[in-house]
Amino acid sequence: AVLLKDARTKAAELHAMVKNGIDPLSQRETNAAADRAATAAAQARLKTFKQVAAAYVAAHEAGWTNAKHRDQWTSTLETYAYPAMGDLAVADVDTGHVMQVLSPIWATKTETATRLRGRIESVLDYAKVMGWRSGSNPALWRGHLAKLLPKPAKVRTVENHAALPWRETGAFMATLRTRGGLPARALELAILTAARSGEVLEARWTEFDLKEAVWTVPASRMKARREHRVPLSEAALAVLNKLLPARDAAAGDFVFPGARDGRPLSNMAMEMLLRRMGRDDITVHGFRSSFRTWVAEATAYAGDVAEAALAHAKGDRVEAAYQRGDFYEKRARLMEDWATFCARPMAQGATVRAIRAG
Repeated sequence: AVLLKDARTKAAELHAMVKNGIDPLSQRETNAAADRAATAAAQARLKTFKQVAAAYVAAHEAGWTNAKHRDQWTSTLETYAYPAMGDLAVADVDTGHVMQVLSPIWATKTETATRLRGRIESVLDYAKVMGWRSGSNPALWRGHLAKLLPKPAKVRTVENHAALPWRETGAFMATLRTRGGLPARALELAILTAARSGEVLEARWTEFDLKEAVWTVPASRMKARREHRVPLSEAALAVLNKLLPARDAAAGDFVFPGARDGRPLSNMAMEMLLRRMGRDDITVHGFRSSFRTWVAEATAYAGDVAEAALAHAKGDRVEAAYQRGDFYEKRARLMEDWATFCARPMAQGATVRAIRAG
């Protein structure tokens, strides 16, 4: 298949390479490696933004505390980013594409837009580290998009979770306790423990020691990724003891099992209960704020004890390194006082005296 003259020409070329100190076999391997690298680079340029976003979520979801966060990540990208640049090669995404996604919602859905910008930035940073794109990140805020878009705080004031005024907690609890069903009991326990919705809904019976009156939430389900001990008041124990006879290990051993096997109640179960009660003016998360305000305005407990009860991480890392206690004994008294307060509807115009004051 090879003509003699062509073979002689090739042999002459190889002899010349040897005379110049080049190993023909090594050179062939080098050329092959260069070809493979070029092919890989070409294939990498075919990676779409949508594919890279999916890879980012798969790589990081193990570090997210609940499925809701993952769903929010995916839904915001699907709704706003993918229509404009989902099928675009991630290497070709530029500032114009990012602005095309953010500009329409920056003024009307500011909080969603700011979170979306951060997610796009994370995906593009991930693509750069993986070698699928180069150059600066077009979704970067400081020194880049900050020059093109108004500050979020200037566009719309950030709204906190709507909270029930702490003085109305007792009256609300009295009404809540007339309601039947798991959502009502889940909300009651959430209020009495000042816990987050996800911590309550995903709670399993194995986390509770009813004899010692303590609920140990594993680190994997905590926002701060640290195990959290929750002292249970008599009222909280009463809620759990009423539910205990219906314990079903086959349903995942969830304290509040959902309709689907092996799944807890939906994240919306308690919110929907509030709507049925005609209280769509408040949120479940807002009861944590009610608790914190009550501690500050009606008790003499230290702020650190209240923050520990809410499982808030210390902002000062140096202080956190030295203060490793969790104030458990003090929190046990605090939660009992909170349960007592929640059981006593306050008359309008009543005088409030701080608990333990003096």
